[in-house]
Order: sequence, then C-alpha cells, then structure tokens
Amino acid sequence: MNATPTPPASRRRTRLSTILLVVAKYAVLLVGALVIVFPFFDMFLGSLRTPAERLAVPMVYWPRDPQWHNFVRVFTELPMLTWFVNSVIVTFLITAIQMLTSTMAGYALAKYRFRGSRVLLSAVLGAQMFPFFLLIIPMFFLLRFAPLAGGNDLFGQGGSGLLNSYAAMVLPFAVTWYGIFLMRQSFMSVPNEIIDAARMDGAGEFRIFATIVLPLVRPGLATLGIFVFIYHWNEVIWTMTVTRSAPDLQTIPVGIYLLRGAFIDQSTFSLQQAAVFVSIVPVVAVFLLLQRYYVRGLTAGSVKG
Repeated sequence: MNATPTPPASRRRTRLSTILLVVAKYAVLLVGALVIVFPFFDMFLGSLRTPAERLAVPMVYWPRDPQWHNFVRVFTELPMLTWFVNSVIVTFLITAIQMLTSTMAGYALAKYRFRGSRVLLSAVLGAQMFPFFLLIIPMFFLLRFAPLAGGNDLFGQGGSGLLNSYAAMVLPFAVTWYGIFLMRQSFMSVPNEIIDAARMDGAGEFRIFATIVLPLVRPGLATLGIFVFIYHWNEVIWTMTVTRSAPDLQTIPVGIYLLRGAFIDQSTFSLQQAAVFVSIVPVVAVFLLLQRYYVRGLTAGSVKG
C-alpha cells in the first residue's frame, strides 16, 4: 500500500514552523550574547569619556570627544606593565602546575585500582565542599614560618618566610581538587582496551600516559586550563595578602583594586575603566582560543559507549 502523500498546505505549515523555531532560537541566543557583551561595551565607552562628560547631569553616555589616550596613560602613569608581567608569570605557573598534578592524579584514580583509591576519591569529592577562604589563615602561617626561607632560621623565626615571593603566590594552588575530579571524569571516557593494547605492545606506563591517553582528553585539559587561568588571573584576596610588603610583585587585579582606593575622584574613573578593560583582554583571548574544546571538556565522561 502506498503512503498517503503530505498535502502541500501541511508541508508549508511544517516548513513555516521549522523556520519560526530556528528564528526564535537564534533570537534568544542573540539576546543572551548582547546581555553578556553589553557590560564590556559599557566599560569600554566609560574609559573614553572626559571628566566633564562623566560628571555631567544627565551623564553623557556616548563620548563626544573619545579619550583614547587613557589607554596610553594606563601604561605611562600606572605600573601596568609590571602588574601584567607578574600576572602572566603567576597565572601561567599555576595553570601549568595544576594541569600537571590534576592529570596525573586524575589518571591514577581513573585507571588504576589500588588500596585506598576509593578513600582518596571520596576525599577529593569532600574537599570541594570547603571554600578557599577557610584555608587562608593556615596557609599564611605555614608560609610565614617556613624554615630556612626568607631569613627564617631552622624553627621558622627571624624572617618573613616565603611571603612576598612568587612561591607564596603559586605553591598554595599547586593542587586543585576540582581539577583532579574533572580530569578523572575525562580519563574515564578513554577505553581501557587502548591502554591494554599499548601495554601488550611494550609501552611503558609513562609513555602510555603522555603519548596515548593525554591526546585523547584534550577537551578536558582545555576546559581545566580555561577555568584555572580565568580564576587566578582575577584572584585578589590571596595575592594581596602575601604581597603587602612587595608592591613590585602585585598583579593586575590587586593593582586595580588598590588604584580604586587611591583615586576617589569621579574624574579618574575613566582611567580605572581603561585599566580594567586592558586587564580582561588576555582572558578573552585565552577563552576564544580554547572555546571549541570547552563544551566537549565539560561533557567528557558523562556518557559512556
């Protein structure tokens, strides 16, 4: 029996419904994109306003005389280059170390069975319930009284320990529980048969890990790298705590935070907004470079098969 052909009117209604659904979907996405981009655009315009335009009532929203030199003043009147170099050094060190420790620990928890592995996994999950703020004071004292560091004697007295150094800014973040769990989930998606086949071919464990398994979890690595980079590029509290006596080690967020406290005149807000806009450019660049891996990294390990 032949199937009854669809009437032309029904086909037109179906096609129209499909078109409307697509238009609605992209309209929602466009509205969401505008909501996300608008604060950055507003900050950019604010950095171009003159003091008179900012103090005018009502305030002038679109700059009539854009002050492009504010972006030059950021580097000439502020130690922005020093802040930028410190941010790059600290952020890249933390990101590299966390990716190394997270991948190694996550691989061990995902692909090896040893005594205490379940306890370690439970500890990793449980540790995520404790916010970083609870650890600031204990970590501060551990660094302050570190033996034989920063002028300290064997008992941790007499100096400043590891404070006011890159080590104080990096070491507390060498291991992240979230990173370990994220990479474990990524490694869980790698079939065990691939690893067993490599072992049968005579490959060592480190070679399997570095040359076979790691390339398969690049989306997870990229996702972890994005999270770590963005968080520590914008981190303020810990960096400000351990660099109070070393302004030459301060990063961009700390410098801008102190800048806001130093300049309370409304006429200097354009300079502040220019500094903030410059500080977010690296974050946007890193995200755009790695965003194609982002969704795949978040969903890695969620579906088996």
